[in-house]
Amino acid sequence: MSAGLGRLVLWRHGQTSYNVAHRFQGQLDIELTPTGREQARRAAPVLAEFAPAVFVSSDLRRASATASAFSAVTGVESRLDKRLRETHCGQWQGLTHDEVEAGWPGALREWRAVSTVAPPGGESRVEVAVRASQVVDEVDRELGGGGPEPATALFCAHGGLIVGLTARLLGLPLEQWGSLAAVSNCNWVVLERSTTTGWRLRAYNAGPT
Repeated sequence: MSAGLGRLVLWRHGQTSYNVAHRFQGQLDIELTPTGREQARRAAPVLAEFAPAVFVSSDLRRASATASAFSAVTGVESRLDKRLRETHCGQWQGLTHDEVEAGWPGALREWRAVSTVAPPGGESRVEVAVRASQVVDEVDRELGGGGPEPATALFCAHGGLIVGLTARLLGLPLEQWGSLAAVSNCNWVVLERSTTTGWRLRAYNAGPT
């Protein structure tokens, strides 16, 4: 067995029609576009070089279909975990950014800036990061056992979740969470853990090119 979880790769799903239209997807189950499927095919061989010992995906179709591209290259099947779903955006789900601004003037700016603020009927970024970090902790325990080398886990998930989970694992103050840029479709974040300093950022918004 490995010495535990030493590297975490957070892979965002490919493009959807809602991404193109700048609509809030939240936990609506939207399919990949043909472009999104091609993005996943291009990214999969690069991600295969990380040789993850554990591969977990959100159960929403845009993530699980992206994960299937990795499985096609490596033969490694993902396991699905609903805790890796995107932020539930409540009443904003399905709306464009302009429609949200028209219905809730100023709320979108506040939500982006303050990680404890949630859309009406939805989740805050902090709440999402907490549930995602439970998956990290469980994978860490699964991979523990005193072996010689730390292992890698690959999560296929969503942009908002990836940003929040990255901020939480790095221990950023809440007021700085909003300073992290968005992760592009089918790009990824790489975090590595030191026994002395905890999680460190090795790559952010990396892609196959």
